[in-house]
Amino acid sequence: MGYQYDVAVLGGGPGGYECAIRCAQYGLKTVLIEARELGGTCLNRGCIPTKALLHGAEVYAEARAGGDLGLILDGLTLRYDRLAAYKDQKVRKLVSGIEALEKAHGVEVVRGFGRLTGHHEMDVAGRKLTYDKLILAMGSAPAKPPVPGMGTAHTSDDVLSATQLPSGAIIIGGGVIGMEFATLFSALGKKVTIIEMMPEILPGCIPEITAKLKAAMKKRGVEFILGAKVVEVVKGRTVRFEKDGKVDERTSATVIVCAGRKPMTRDCGLESIGLETDRRGYIAVDDRMRTAVEGVYAIGDITGRIQLAHVASAQGMVAAANCAGRDKTMRYDRVPACIYTAPEIAWVGLSEEAAEAQGFEVASSGFNVAANGRSMVMNESAGLIKLVFEKDSGRVLGCAIMAPRATDMIAEITAVMSLGGTVGQLAEVIHPHPTVSEIVKEAAHDAEGMCVNAMPRK
Repeated sequence: MGYQYDVAVLGGGPGGYECAIRCAQYGLKTVLIEARELGGTCLNRGCIPTKALLHGAEVYAEARAGGDLGLILDGLTLRYDRLAAYKDQKVRKLVSGIEALEKAHGVEVVRGFGRLTGHHEMDVAGRKLTYDKLILAMGSAPAKPPVPGMGTAHTSDDVLSATQLPSGAIIIGGGVIGMEFATLFSALGKKVTIIEMMPEILPGCIPEITAKLKAAMKKRGVEFILGAKVVEVVKGRTVRFEKDGKVDERTSATVIVCAGRKPMTRDCGLESIGLETDRRGYIAVDDRMRTAVEGVYAIGDITGRIQLAHVASAQGMVAAANCAGRDKTMRYDRVPACIYTAPEIAWVGLSEEAAEAQGFEVASSGFNVAANGRSMVMNESAGLIKLVFEKDSGRVLGCAIMAPRATDMIAEITAVMSLGGTVGQLAEVIHPHPTVSEIVKEAAHDAEGMCVNAMPRK
């Protein structure tokens, strides 16, 4: 039909930029459109900058508590502006790396806000682009609930662009983003209050872990107000909330709202191709990432599935394959979730309750991090691993970990589950010693009632 490109990818976040490269690897002439920095929210205003700040906070907290190790640091000073500069430096380096990757793979990057003007065509800052297939990857932005005064609260974007540290914070929302910011502020010695509407923090996490996390964070001075509905935010400092039929309030130096994200699907011209969204702005897709419009795919946060960078990337690989004439589908039952608290938390697959609800006859096993030698010398004892498996076959159905580097270790369980592996096979894997990863082996041995590093069951 004489199109300029085989594929256009609208949005350069983790899903979009990797998808564009994969399309090019399949031999498709590809254009990537992005109005801001490549890498999207994850690299510039989310995953990477948050982890850079958390790393600095971890080093600072360990230095303050180093007396037991013989590390006496007189006059230890935190320069948050330098930590923020360190974060920015790492982000810039990664962004430049993505730019180099796109160029090396032959992807043309067009800067500007892309707006669809009809089937197979788009306007980018006055430039008309035409293409055969389209992959939508516009991402999401922080959402603010419709509460009086909520406009005066800060978002995650504001926190990550700040160069000064407030003396304390009230965080609205006890999900992943809220808990990571609570970890950051409390590790740096600041007073934190979490206000969460639900009766528990971290939806999807097992109760054994949320209880341990709350206990660990309370020791660092974090206050939890759960089952509370925010009714007003006053001048970005005071939060009024209703709990148990009574209205109360808390005041701090700043208020940060971490109440989810909204899809960036407005003003993109979706109506010009007849593509509708649901009432929240999400685009429906099938397991091949196809939308209701022929030749148009959608990936990442705008699909309303699991809003994680690695999910967006996986969806991008599926969309690219299908654009190239291959037949690839997306699965969501083996997606690991990672939370960078202290200690870290990760899980994959089903909890016991969820597995039973799906009709499985299940069993579980576990191991306490306090009994792991490597964790002990790291002065980390508040954690555990729990394996969920099919009772008869031993097939691993899920796992939850709270431990140092849990976010790295969950990949092992994800791989085993993807291969249909069993706890018996996990038990046979030789794990290096001394490592935190040995808790995986111990939990697998516990499934057989044969754990040698735990007291015998009574």
